[in-house]
Amino acid sequence: MDTPQNTALTRALTELPGPLPARGVIHIAIRHTDRFTVVGNDLAQHPGLSTTAVGFAVRIQSLPQGTEVGIKALAARFPEGEKLVAAALRELEAHGYLQRARTRLPNGRIVTRTVFCNQPTALLRPRAAAAPPQQAPAAPQVTAPATASAPAPAPARGPALTPAPKPEHHAPEAPVPEAPAPQTPAPEAPVPQGHASFIPLVPPPTAPKPPRPPLPRPRELTPELERISAALLSDLHHHSPEFTLSEEHVHRLVPGVAAWLERDSHPDTIRHALTTNAPEPVKYPYQFVKHRLTALLPPPPHRTTVTPFQTCDGCERAFRAPTPGHCRDCRTGHAHEDQQAAA
Repeated sequence: MDTPQNTALTRALTELPGPLPARGVIHIAIRHTDRFTVVGNDLAQHPGLSTTAVGFAVRIQSLPQGTEVGIKALAARFPEGEKLVAAALRELEAHGYLQRARTRLPNGRIVTRTVFCNQPTALLRPRAAAAPPQQAPAAPQVTAPATASAPAPAPARGPALTPAPKPEHHAPEAPVPEAPAPQTPAPEAPVPQGHASFIPLVPPPTAPKPPRPPLPRPRELTPELERISAALLSDLHHHSPEFTLSEEHVHRLVPGVAAWLERDSHPDTIRHALTTNAPEPVKYPYQFVKHRLTALLPPPPHRTTVTPFQTCDGCERAFRAPTPGHCRDCRTGHAHEDQQAAA
């Protein structure tokens, strides 16, 4: 039995203009006229969100205002379990798309209010969006006297056409700034203020990245350390073919390996630290090896100073001291004899 094919999709594919790509996805975009939700690429292609979190964000964004979007409500509506739903909501909350806060109602009942924002980075500019409404009250002060000074037959007069456009343009604006009308969105004002609690969690897109730490270097790059380090780096591709380094890269990484050797690290230990649990494939082996040499650098060895044994010049007893001389008993006896001689 042959596999059924979607002939309508095949026909639409042939109607696409221009050459089609040899591989990869091919989009057949049909414009929606009803029951659709606009989703931005900052959410759909967010590098820090899992596919499950992006899916739940789209589903929450498509729900009507006032719909319950708690863990149990979403688990009852969709096939995912409560653990998966809770993990997705935590991701959205960490990246600023979702905020859950407990609020006390006027009747004393405590409820959890969930606020979802489809573009949290835009909340970094709340003052620029709030500036235009502050200029709206100035319009009624100019247009209020215009309604009384502009009679209806004025536009019919020929000479009066030059001053007439000013009151005519302001006349339609008179009913717009009525006293209650611009203040109707006032109850929604606390909602953007609630978002301010997680605005600092969203880093600005132009925030400078911290500088990377430099490659470690030994206190003294001796010829022996340089030889062993270069041999270790050149031999990495024999243990893992993906770690093939050029001659220039080996020369740049030698000080980092020498710093490990100076801290009493065995070459096999260094090789294991550089190549174990590496991603597949390693696209940039030089950058990967440089990062591991810097991030996994072991601490310097703790060396204890041992005080050597000395032979007492008086009684020939062995005692520990940094320099030769007399033991404690002999020094005490000599000091007692000196006191008696002085008396």
